[in-house]
Amino acid sequence: MPKVRTQVTARVHKEVARQGISFNKDFGQHILKNPLVIQSMVEKAALKPTDVVLEVGPGTGNMTVKLLEKAKKVVACEVDPRLVAELQKRVQGTVYQSKLQIIVGDVLKTDLPFFDLCVANIPYQISSPLVFKLLLHRPLFRCAVLMFQREFAERLVAKPGDKLYCRLSINTQLLSRVDMLMKVGKNNFRPPPKVESNVVRIEPRNPPPPINYQEWDGLTRIAFLRKNKTLSAAFKQTTVTTMLEKNYKIHCSLNNKNIPDDFDIKQLVSRVLEKIGAESKRARTMDIDDFISLLHTFNAEGIHFT
Repeated sequence: MPKVRTQVTARVHKEVARQGISFNKDFGQHILKNPLVIQSMVEKAALKPTDVVLEVGPGTGNMTVKLLEKAKKVVACEVDPRLVAELQKRVQGTVYQSKLQIIVGDVLKTDLPFFDLCVANIPYQISSPLVFKLLLHRPLFRCAVLMFQREFAERLVAKPGDKLYCRLSINTQLLSRVDMLMKVGKNNFRPPPKVESNVVRIEPRNPPPPINYQEWDGLTRIAFLRKNKTLSAAFKQTTVTTMLEKNYKIHCSLNNKNIPDDFDIKQLVSRVLEKIGAESKRARTMDIDDFISLLHTFNAEGIHFT
């Protein structure tokens, strides 16, 4: 049986080549060709026969077919109509045809349907926005097993104090548990990308943390803009104080609160930072609890980040 599948895969590649379909680097098209890597990703997702699986960038369908073998349904989102046609031909007349739904278009601009899992070799240039589109999707999915550029994957799992620790790290870890699963060399793809890759498992926190994510994102954006600066320095930037003052005045207006004539947003921000001993802290060393405490203290004083 494995031999037959290999022959089918080879025929598909030959057919794609015969039709002159060249992979589009603008779409990040690097087809995962190693069946062992594909099999491993599918196994690590622990699919159930009742699962609906989302696949982003299915390409010629090497992983899609493996997912169709185990899942109730696969929703494949593909931006390239040429590859959509190849994928349709691959399942046409098979038992998998009725189990495959193809969404043609940009996944970032698409309203995603319900899904239990996401398993995909992600087009690397959409990695960050796609991660947050998935994590903010409702209802929550069970887990995602995704292929990323190695440095991006390492940023996802980085801890406070690590060189690669950044806003991506803390925002992802607020909303999910992230685990590194395996390394994948560039020669496992066709054409080979310029970078090495890693497979990551992302499991959304369920229930999600009781935090306004837009507020959280606004706070971490300011703190990590210069992650080696102290918070005191980060919050003294003119663009930051202007935005916070505007938000503060809106908050006071909505709550019928008078603003003193001598009000100074910089003094209020300094008082908040001093109150929790955060003025000399740096974003690169702060963990999720530190930022939650900071956000709650700012909000309690009427300072908001949306």
